[in-house]
Amino acid sequence: MKKGYFTLWLLLASAFALFTVLSSFDDVRLFGHTLKSSGISDTLFAEIEEAEQLSEDTDSVVPEEIKPKFPVPVDTAKKTILFIGDSMLDGLSPRLSAYAAESGHTLYSVIWYSSSTEQWGKSDRLQKYIDEIHPSYIFICLGSNELMIKDIKEKRTKYVKTLVNTIDSIPFLWIGPPNWREDTGINDMLQENIPEGSFFLSNGMSFKRRKDGAHPTLESAAVWMDSIARWMPEHSNHPIIMNNPGDKKARPKRIFIHQPEN
Repeated sequence: MKKGYFTLWLLLASAFALFTVLSSFDDVRLFGHTLKSSGISDTLFAEIEEAEQLSEDTDSVVPEEIKPKFPVPVDTAKKTILFIGDSMLDGLSPRLSAYAAESGHTLYSVIWYSSSTEQWGKSDRLQKYIDEIHPSYIFICLGSNELMIKDIKEKRTKYVKTLVNTIDSIPFLWIGPPNWREDTGINDMLQENIPEGSFFLSNGMSFKRRKDGAHPTLESAAVWMDSIARWMPEHSNHPIIMNNPGDKKARPKRIFIHQPEN
């Protein structure tokens, strides 16, 4: 029975194929009759060509980068925070510590005096602290010692990319330098190589400075961190709980200090 159905379908398919081929020609004589083109083959082949063209067009379209839709829901989990950077942490770390204590987070600060993206990128220091502390969130403040580097994009981009790759999938926020003069491109370079929502532009803010004219005072650095905390819920691609501690003071669970020569 199954064999009979198979034979019948084979005959029908063969007849349709023969009819389609013959119908593609005009004035074909068969068994004393003249056959005219039915247009079936033209329609079939046109649809095939259209489908192939559509496939090629679809393959050639490069999808736009998927960007996060802001605001992103706030992550309410308690975090182990690693804060790394240069001497700007002297002012920022105490205030971030107060935010961490008020919000249930644990903060570890690593201050490498006079450091730069190049020094951090060339060393394995960040990876070692990640392996030791196992942070679930990272803050970075680097770039203040690179405001006047010429051709900075050519010289430092690879180190920023190295740091971002080392961080991998850990949520992070990079705090840009508090410019006291016009830079040669450090902020543009950072914005170009750090995911949207993971970079806070400090340039343009007003700071009260210490005698060196560069570092914000402790009070001004606290205002700086307050601004970052207010910015995060609407603009961060991974905002975390940052309850304002008011006038409360706190210290990181541990502070690691590295001098310029080490």
